Amino acid sequence: MNLNSVACPLDCYDTCEAVYEDGKCKPNKKHPTTGSKLCVNFGHLLNETVLEQPFFNNESLELDRALSMLVEKLKSSEAQNVLYYKGSGNLGVMQSAPKAFFASYGATLTRGSLCDGGGGEGLEQGRGKVVNPPIENLLNADVIICWGRNFSVTSSHMYELVKDKTFITIDPIKTDMAKKSALHLQINPKTDDELALLLTRFAYMNDLEDEASFQEYASGADWFFDLAKSRPVVSYEATTGVTLKEVTTFMEMIQNKKVAIMVGLGVQKYYEGATIMRCIDSFAAYIGVHNKEAGGLWYLSDSMYGYEKQFLATPKKRVDIPSVNFADYEVVFIQGANPVISAPNTKRVIEGLKKSFVVYFGTTFNETCEYANLIIPSTMFLEKEDVRISYGHEYKAVSNKVREKTTQSITEYELAQYLCNAFNLPALKEEQSVLEYYRNTTPERSHILESFEFVEEADIVHLYEEKEEHEYYLITAKTKKCLNSQFKTDDNVYMNSSCGINEGAEVTISSSYGQASFILKHSDDVKENCVLIYAGAKNVNHLTSHKSDEASFSAMYQEVLVTVELS
Repeated sequence: MNLNSVACPLDCYDTCEAVYEDGKCKPNKKHPTTGSKLCVNFGHLLNETVLEQPFFNNESLELDRALSMLVEKLKSSEAQNVLYYKGSGNLGVMQSAPKAFFASYGATLTRGSLCDGGGGEGLEQGRGKVVNPPIENLLNADVIICWGRNFSVTSSHMYELVKDKTFITIDPIKTDMAKKSALHLQINPKTDDELALLLTRFAYMNDLEDEASFQEYASGADWFFDLAKSRPVVSYEATTGVTLKEVTTFMEMIQNKKVAIMVGLGVQKYYEGATIMRCIDSFAAYIGVHNKEAGGLWYLSDSMYGYEKQFLATPKKRVDIPSVNFADYEVVFIQGANPVISAPNTKRVIEGLKKSFVVYFGTTFNETCEYANLIIPSTMFLEKEDVRISYGHEYKAVSNKVREKTTQSITEYELAQYLCNAFNLPALKEEQSVLEYYRNTTPERSHILESFEFVEEADIVHLYEEKEEHEYYLITAKTKKCLNSQFKTDDNVYMNSSCGINEGAEVTISSSYGQASFILKHSDDVKENCVLIYAGAKNVNHLTSHKSDEASFSAMYQEVLVTVELS
């Protein structure tokens, strides 16, 4: 183990590992995916201004006093009226320690996800687990299908390993990855299930079904094919926006090829996100990408699959994370999150925070801090030990303490242990024992599916069924300039130049949940029936629903139609 290694704590597929030398972070060239350079986001991370001391109602104070105030507030509150809300702005196995305390204390915890919940649920329904194939399978593929995933931007290090492959992109936006692809299917939003069924029909017509493969481990293939052929092929052109000619080209490109499918988050940001993902995964099974030594289907993997959790959290009460009403709680403890920007229905979020005693625990000042009564700095990644387990690939990254603390901060483990002691709760596992477990454990994560159930019905209400001519689909995609609400966000709205509104104009965008103002920029990378607002933009979640999806208690940011008019 390199004692100078540090792991990037950002919410990213690549999970980079760097080496700290002479006061600088350099890429660890021995790490399988990091390679010879660090990405843009890692550079932004190193230039962030970290919180240096605690604050109470905008007045600075000593760390000891801040911790005492936290204990006093928790002791004077009913435990069930305390909400523990954890985000993904700061990742690492040790950062689960506070969750264990709050569960033991009796606080209300969240369930579901603001990110990948629907897609993960869909994969679990079909295969029982969410485990990606090994990177070697990706290296051995001939053709890589990027389905709703801007692979070259969101997984820049993984992309570098396979950039000479043949790519196909399926996306409503002409993304950076789409421009690098041999074929781009510019699909209409929330029709990915229909495209999966259409591709299945064409796979059958072109003898691309791998019946011998899926009959070994799968059930329901006949029902799935009945679903795929339940409507005329030509009808899919109007609904998906993909022509039959393009589908024919797609089939020619994957004929006799080893196929990898990289699925992104956009396909499942809908009420029936789990079913949509099951349709995509069922198509993948139909053409036989599973259980092979080359290719497969990648999503946001369950990074903790196969590990024994070292910090156990068994909360007495949970609430869906997108629909949580902060106003319902006397105390809201927010760790590594920025719900004022990242959570759906911004107006509701802000109104709720104003009615609660808010504790913010994180490394940097963000928009949520403006509504926090008590701010406690968490120790930045160079000044503590941790281990990053990747959700993008099978490799972990180890983070060592490479310099002493330069701020009045406290690590996640230190805070949790402090609170356990203050409330006479059982102590956590010893810190080094937990670290050694994750450093030295490599669980077996077979990507081989012992069983698979094809989706047999897809009861999906498509947005095009409700869309009026003057309405647009909302797309909330990733950008290379920032990571969600971290770093330099792009707060503009992008529309096709055919929209009839001059570039630079201030526009009001409205949905059934709220409205907000944006500066309009033209981009013909955006489909004519869409508006693109990047994830992390300051006003985008004024437009989104706080309701939970159908199956996973998770957010559905794109389940919305919007109107646009000059302000």
